[in-house]
Amino acid sequence: MADTSALLTLSDLYLYPVKSLGGFRVSEAAIEPRGLRHDRRWLLVDERGKFLTQRTLPKMALLHLEYAHNGFIVRHIERPELKPLLVPFEAEHKGTQFVTVWDDMVFAFRGLREHDEWFSEALGLNCRMVHMPEAALRAPDGGDARGLVSFADAYPFLVIGQASLDDLNQRLAQPVPMNRFRPNIVVRGAAAYAEDTWHNFSIGGNHFEGVRPCGRCVLTTTDQQTAERTPEPLRTLAQYRTVDNSVMFGLNTVGPEQGLLRVGDAIEVLSYRN
Repeated sequence: MADTSALLTLSDLYLYPVKSLGGFRVSEAAIEPRGLRHDRRWLLVDERGKFLTQRTLPKMALLHLEYAHNGFIVRHIERPELKPLLVPFEAEHKGTQFVTVWDDMVFAFRGLREHDEWFSEALGLNCRMVHMPEAALRAPDGGDARGLVSFADAYPFLVIGQASLDDLNQRLAQPVPMNRFRPNIVVRGAAAYAEDTWHNFSIGGNHFEGVRPCGRCVLTTTDQQTAERTPEPLRTLAQYRTVDNSVMFGLNTVGPEQGLLRVGDAIEVLSYRN
């Protein structure tokens, strides 16, 4: 069980406006029914409407995002001739279509043609950018009735303790940064992997529920600066973090429908998972 005597704080908040592209730190973020506001509300899909991720296209790691007023800027870090693209947080939609994310068929707004053209050139394939509107209904993994989820893989929030990454890095020949694991919420003050045990907990007075540890995939082996893949850190994690044939790192979490999170918020663990 986690050490409840330690002072637990929210140390970092991350937004990923486009699924599987780079994210950026923010000092505060509003909570909405699907997770953090603007988190994974945009998605890239192929010509058939199937979602694209770094699992099959590691070069997506080369598309980095930075915050801009009412939107974000996308840059290809290895192709300076591609002019940076400004995308609003909210869609200027030009029609609708259904897209597939894993086994889900999701209603979406089409983005602007100039966005489609930019990403098609950047990735070297025909693709389209779509946005999840408020009317879209997508439940968390397994049809969980607790709220909605964006274009994220399974749950609205991913929580990781800084000590968990520190412990992993002590086992690796080459340490990896937190961006390999794409958390929304990073916690300081907890023991390594203590977040695995959290069931009910509050952050800045907002109530969250830990559902299950997060199974990790090949995306974690993709260097987010070069798009190169190596066996690590998945190989090392598999040696001591495998449960039911899945490699676990981080906690899948559901939360309230509204609220506000700020870096520095106190965290209180109210109950623990079995």
